[in-house]
Amino acid sequence: MRVAILHDYLNQFGGAERVLQVLLEIFPDADLYTLVYDKEKTRGLFEKNIKGTSFLDAPAVRRYHRLFIPFMPLAAASFKQKGEYDLVLSSTAGYAKGFNIGAPYHISYCHSPLRYAWEIDYMKDLPFAPSGFKTLIAKPIARALQHWDQKASANVNFFIANSGYIAEKIRAYYGRESAIVYPPIETDIFYPEPEGKRDYYLMAGRLLYYKRFDLGIEAFNRLKKPLKIVGRGPELQKLKKLVRTPYIEFIEGADDNALRLLYSNAKALIFPQVEDFGLVAAEAQACGAPVIAFDRGGAREIVANQKSGLLFDRQTPEAVVAAVHSFEGMSFDRRAIAKSAVRFSKANFKNNLAGIFAEFGFKFS
Repeated sequence: MRVAILHDYLNQFGGAERVLQVLLEIFPDADLYTLVYDKEKTRGLFEKNIKGTSFLDAPAVRRYHRLFIPFMPLAAASFKQKGEYDLVLSSTAGYAKGFNIGAPYHISYCHSPLRYAWEIDYMKDLPFAPSGFKTLIAKPIARALQHWDQKASANVNFFIANSGYIAEKIRAYYGRESAIVYPPIETDIFYPEPEGKRDYYLMAGRLLYYKRFDLGIEAFNRLKKPLKIVGRGPELQKLKKLVRTPYIEFIEGADDNALRLLYSNAKALIFPQVEDFGLVAAEAQACGAPVIAFDRGGAREIVANQKSGLLFDRQTPEAVVAAVHSFEGMSFDRRAIAKSAVRFSKANFKNNLAGIFAEFGFKFS
């Protein structure tokens, strides 16, 4: 069986790229197509599978891809197919399902419908914001992208959503139903370490606007409790300027082993954002760490309130402060938390996908 895997862009390594790694374990000989490809930023992990990139694949675009959002639908249409395929599998939060790569059947693992089309606040991550940007520029771009995204969704025979939250968006934006398969975490990497001091709270992930690291910083400026922030991203310098206490520490690089120790030894992970799923929260749970999370998005499907963490209902520093105070008056069974995260294991992910693919006559070992 010849398989083409389509992925939006490969100029960073995050949750979607971890999922792509597992898809390539399932289909190791698949041809991989992506808008832009940065071998260094993706650790060379996808090199042997890369079959084609778009005309946008240039150093400036790899570095500042969000500036080129309006051109990505055109780039998606420009692909030259290099072979005949039995199956197209897109792994996408936007553009890949619209790539000009065809097969008799197209299954899409959807991390999200195209964010910049349907949720205009994501454009705040752009490295510029001219006066009147939202009204004069962002809204017309979003309307055009909505039209393109709905049209591209017609290329897909079957959708798989990465959470119930995203399944609802697929239904609302595309009028389509989907199966739900949670993304995989590496439970042989993320597991509880022996108990340490546990004298700090933790935030982790790419430093992007929508992940709301600012809320954690503002809350811990007031709490005057230790907070470690792990990650890199365009918001780094802006976030550092918000710090008004010596208790907040930035850790700009941590490999998986270091991250496991950070999760395991944290009092809790602070998770104030709305995520499609939230691999960071699932990884923390696999290490036995409770999660203090905003009660929206994928966090609702990861955190059992007052059992594996605590959910708060307002996206404000005050709500984070109140949640931390409440959390410190509670106790949590960290072994039970780690056990609950097994449902997000890579083995479960593969088994769930195998069942879906078998329904359409596609089998893999």
